[in-house]
Amino acid sequence: MNYNILSYLIGEGFKNVLKNKKSTFAALIIMFATMITVGIGLAGAQNITSVIKQLENDVPVIVFVKDGLSTSELDQIEDYIKSIEYVNNVSFTSKADALKNAKEKLADNADLLEKYSENNHPFKASYSITLTDINKSKEVIDVINASETIKESIEEIQTSDTVINGLNKADKGVKIAFFSIGALLIVVSTVIIGNTIKLTVHARRREISIMKYVGATNNFIRAPFVVEGIVIGIVATAVSILSLGGLYTLIYSKFNSVLLSNFKFELLQFSDIFQIAIIVYAILGIGIGVFGSVLSMKKYLKV
Repeated sequence: MNYNILSYLIGEGFKNVLKNKKSTFAALIIMFATMITVGIGLAGAQNITSVIKQLENDVPVIVFVKDGLSTSELDQIEDYIKSIEYVNNVSFTSKADALKNAKEKLADNADLLEKYSENNHPFKASYSITLTDINKSKEVIDVINASETIKESIEEIQTSDTVINGLNKADKGVKIAFFSIGALLIVVSTVIIGNTIKLTVHARRREISIMKYVGATNNFIRAPFVVEGIVIGIVATAVSILSLGGLYTLIYSKFNSVLLSNFKFELLQFSDIFQIAIIVYAILGIGIGVFGSVLSMKKYLKV
């Protein structure tokens, strides 16, 4: 395809966009709503995944060991736990430190524990295990329980399954909710863009018939309308990414410091999700535009 033909097809596509201003505007609005919804869902899912990662060190698996174990036995337990897949870090709390920690937690009521000595109290020595993936806590616990070497030395294993399950459910819930709405809006956007382009195609149906009779290929006739869909998609993508960036930055500035101070985790910055957002938006915008254009042309190319 030479330069003159290419410039003609692109020029015709841009003219089509300007001819039906009301329909084009309606298509842009619905595509904008689609992309913002998908963008918010994407940002929410990315942040929940980030929070889960940040909380991995705060949701440890605690392995309590029996009293009276020797140093070599304790070292053996620690070495075994460190060798397990998905284990990130292991920290040991001695029986004496367990009593000290209990007193610190009780604060003003610490005198309730004064009757206990360093080695004569109900608190157990323990290993705090952080994981590379908190979803693997059950697998790690199963491996510990299956060990003939150390299982007789273990008193109890505790894990925050409620917290882990809650985080995972929240992650799945956000993804399903926003992407279900997004999928519905994608269908609506495709139909509206298809109808927008249909108006232009219908107005030029005689011209298209003549072009077909003189030998123009379907692709040559279709190209300007595909360009029209792409232009609408690109404009919607640009407006959406700017709007999402502004909205996200506003939310970040208002809530990040509060979340960090109260819950010890922070939101991702917009720069952290910009790359995936622009890729999703570009695919979504151009894809809807092209698909809507192709659908709207079908019956008019049958001459």
